[in-house]
Amino acid sequence: MVSKIKETTRAQESTNAIERLYVTMRHLLNRGFYKPSGVSGNALRSALLVLRPEIYGSVAEEKGELNGLIYVLERLPEGIEQCRFINLTSDEGFSKSHLQPIIPPKRRRNCYRIDDEQMNIEITRGRSDIYDILTHLTFLFIESTKICEKVFFEESQTTIRDWDKLEDYVKKEKPTHSEREVALIHAANILGRSFDEVVEVHEKLSIKNEKDRFLKIIFWLGKLAIEEETTGNKRTITFSPLLRERLGHHIHGERWAEKIKETLAKHDLLERPIHIISANMHSVMNSLFAKVALKDEFANADSLDIYEALSLPHNENLREKVAGLAMKNGMIYIDDKSGANIDVQIFDIAKVEKGACCYDFKTEKQTAEKPVIFVMDYAFGEQAYETIDELLKPYKLKERAVFMNVDSLSMMGKAGILEGGKGDLMIPLAHIFEGTADNYPFKNELCSEDFEGQDLKVLEGTMVTVLGTSLQNKDILQFFYDSTWNVIGLEMEGVHYQKAIQSASKIRKSIKNDVKVRYAYYASDNPLKTGSTLASGGLGTTGVKPTYLITDKILQQIFNS
Repeated sequence: MVSKIKETTRAQESTNAIERLYVTMRHLLNRGFYKPSGVSGNALRSALLVLRPEIYGSVAEEKGELNGLIYVLERLPEGIEQCRFINLTSDEGFSKSHLQPIIPPKRRRNCYRIDDEQMNIEITRGRSDIYDILTHLTFLFIESTKICEKVFFEESQTTIRDWDKLEDYVKKEKPTHSEREVALIHAANILGRSFDEVVEVHEKLSIKNEKDRFLKIIFWLGKLAIEEETTGNKRTITFSPLLRERLGHHIHGERWAEKIKETLAKHDLLERPIHIISANMHSVMNSLFAKVALKDEFANADSLDIYEALSLPHNENLREKVAGLAMKNGMIYIDDKSGANIDVQIFDIAKVEKGACCYDFKTEKQTAEKPVIFVMDYAFGEQAYETIDELLKPYKLKERAVFMNVDSLSMMGKAGILEGGKGDLMIPLAHIFEGTADNYPFKNELCSEDFEGQDLKVLEGTMVTVLGTSLQNKDILQFFYDSTWNVIGLEMEGVHYQKAIQSASKIRKSIKNDVKVRYAYYASDNPLKTGSTLASGGLGTTGVKPTYLITDKILQQIFNS
């Protein structure tokens, strides 16, 4: 009798590929360096090509991937495509040198261009940051190799005409519009894309001082790959000894938490009811004060109109007016210098003057009972555990341990949704950790009924905390969606937050056992829908409504507690 051998499914292959990627990345980190075109680099490359994440679109095809390129470049420092040596470091004092930090628009990390060939990237947010960067770099190297294979003939050591013309163009100091269009035609041929597609990406990547940024990026990606073939000068990624030594020791999280507790102690707030909210740096402040601060500008306007106006880039004067009222009414702002890159706002509600705030208590409260609302900017992946774990530890004050009176922890943020679209809501009842059976059920103070009648889809269920959003593909997500895990979405911090909260409340007893927990997410994308991934663009004003709905429910519960 012939036994039937069950073939692995595409989801299982993808899961194995993710595991191989992370094992390889951890090995390379311990080793201290690798060459992207070497054995280790090829292991990362082949695993990523097996996985084919949705964010990276056509990365596994011959044609160039344009949306994925934009997504990656928004998260890596400007000029990285020109660098043969990329060095991942800890916070090693570069800020005290003459070098100016380069901060990517969509990731808060300090990067320094050391010289023509080297870029240093500071890692202060833990391993998740390293995985994120290495995945994006692997994508860039794959695209770089594709360009080289298309334009370079190894036998004759020559390049095709399209490449020669593109090279001539990028060397011109003041090219004309017609010359630019011709260069874009050559680039389209190299990338296997239409002229329309290339023009669109060229406009998206164009910046004030560099109109031809896209063409120069394509040129440099190809140039370094061709030089590797012709000269043997390989690109190299290194991890500094100090980074490898410090990683996992909560150095930045401890420094960050110490500054916050020092500030709370200075203002006698440690023993007041503290409500911690992980959110952006505007929604809580705006919800508390915007309607009052802007009553002249928006006399009869709906709250949502005010919030949308505040989200527009050109309305800096309106944002300053709201921040001014907040500062007059007890807001303390901590501009983070710890390296964690997580700014903080502390709202002492006892100092809010009557009529200045948009919320009030149902019954009169004494000053000692009035809440202190602590808002922290978003953590990144594993950094969520590091920061909350350190924050919830008691504060050493003159040889005695002072326990903070933490009443609630609320986490709001963006996440990928598996049923619905951008702007819809997810209310988790548990978090599970991708690649393991680790699960964290909890009682969520928020529920779907809180958001009824708002013309948004609201899902309740399990959220998967993924190792990296850029590593998800449809097969894995479809498996999660169809399985009995009842998965509604994916994000990067939930498990890490809950792990810290549970250890502090259930084991270490540094906060009360029955601390209230709230989690709510709004959809930034639906990775199961083509054209709805993170690489398809931002939320724009679509994210305003869900952001403020969640913020409003959190604040209502705090003021009514």
